[in-house]
Amino acid sequence: MHAVRSVDIVNLLDGMHAAGGFMAKSLSEVARVLVAMSRDLKCTKFLSFPAAPVATGLRGVLVEMVNKGLVDVIVTASGTLDHDVARTYADYYHGDFQMDDRRLHREGYHRLGNLLLPLDNYGPLIERKVQPILSRLYAGGRRSLSSRELCRELGESLDSNDSLLSAASRKNVPIFVPGIMDGAVGSQLWLFAQQHREFRIDVIQDENDLSDLVYGSKRTGAVIIGGGISKHHVLWWNLFKGGLDYACYITTAVEYDGSLSGAQVREAISWGKVKESAKTATLYAEATAVLPLIVSYALTKLGR
Repeated sequence: MHAVRSVDIVNLLDGMHAAGGFMAKSLSEVARVLVAMSRDLKCTKFLSFPAAPVATGLRGVLVEMVNKGLVDVIVTASGTLDHDVARTYADYYHGDFQMDDRRLHREGYHRLGNLLLPLDNYGPLIERKVQPILSRLYAGGRRSLSSRELCRELGESLDSNDSLLSAASRKNVPIFVPGIMDGAVGSQLWLFAQQHREFRIDVIQDENDLSDLVYGSKRTGAVIIGGGISKHHVLWWNLFKGGLDYACYITTAVEYDGSLSGAQVREAISWGKVKESAKTATLYAEATAVLPLIVSYALTKLGR
């Protein structure tokens, strides 16, 4: 394999696969699993990820995955809703991992890695945008919402080409948030319920919907970015149907601490969450650096 001035994404990743070299080959293998599950017309494709990538430019890649049919179901964290709402109406800024956090706090900035989120562009903005949506739904007779229904309503209200929630709503891709209360939007749900005591979040309905999706699928596959509750919820539900047929992990976590986030695909096989015969790959990498390459490869191979 040689360095090149002009890159053809398929030749690049196929060359990395042939050349070997630790994570270079794994990068190509993840891309190939994504292509395989996308070509399987009987496969329901899950995508799970934590909230942080949605604060970055990777949000656009996730939107493209939805728009181009690489995703059928999303499972994510509450902060995904926070960042998607906030970034629809306001800006985040480049920062640095080494910035003075005490100074940032005094000046009204939140730091997320090397990103800066002005305080007014986050919590207060989310409150201004979410409360009217909840009030409208309540006035129309809604007394409970599943996280799936909430995501659809938010997506329809945002109505932005840059919004992940909007893209999923337009493409009828359900978004499930098993930890819905753990974020700014979750806090708005709690706040709304203080004045509307009949209002409820129906997590059981989410589980019913997930059950229907899993048991209604001939085969299932998943692209799992990072870890946490989003990763586990995808794996856990697929356990009940004999495990995933395709699974690819993109992670920076290690397995020696016994964490779910660090657990490799092979550990999920022992639980029955992934089939013994499944096509699998694990890539140790930070998703913002590699997912654009993986998705570009897949879309090129699929002709989309």
